[in-house]
Amino acid sequence: MDTTRAKTRDIARNAVRSELAQVAFRLFHRESFEKVTFDDLAAAAGVSRSTFLRYFGSKEEVVLSGFDPLGDQMADALRTRPADEDSWTSLRRAVDPAIKYFDKNPADTLALLRLVQNTPALVARLREKQLGWRPALAEVLVERSASEGMSPLAAHVRVAAAMECVTVALEQWVDVDTRVALDTLTDDAFAALTSA
Repeated sequence: MDTTRAKTRDIARNAVRSELAQVAFRLFHRESFEKVTFDDLAAAAGVSRSTFLRYFGSKEEVVLSGFDPLGDQMADALRTRPADEDSWTSLRRAVDPAIKYFDKNPADTLALLRLVQNTPALVARLREKQLGWRPALAEVLVERSASEGMSPLAAHVRVAAAMECVTVALEQWVDVDTRVALDTLTDDAFAALTSA
């Protein structure tokens, strides 16, 4: 009974967060991220400032909270790759959850990524998130590559390179207005690094 109640609360909380984030995103898009205050966000959502702050601790979190599960999802994807697969191919496939997340609704994602690219505070916060994903991915990569004897340093370098490939692919995807598939751009980015 308690777990059912907790799950129901989580579902309700996530629904409210999602609705508040959508209201905020529309306001950021119309007014600009820098100009909008928490008071503006609360007024647009029809809630008190303290209620809005209960769901989001910062404006950056409002925009980027949807990215939070990606680190764990990518680490899980890396963990399930075939044991005999080379580490670079495994990393490429490990970023598939992120690619699927961004590609789920291209028009909305394009608007979101443009907002992020044009807002230094969001660029910095997204970079922090990516840095936070690196240790878990590197740890899984070291475990998977035990027979190769991959060092933690080498694993961190490869994971950092993989994250940068995704970043560049996303930038290109925005530049071409999603006319080229994000999956293709990501493949090309990973291939460009190996061919170099």
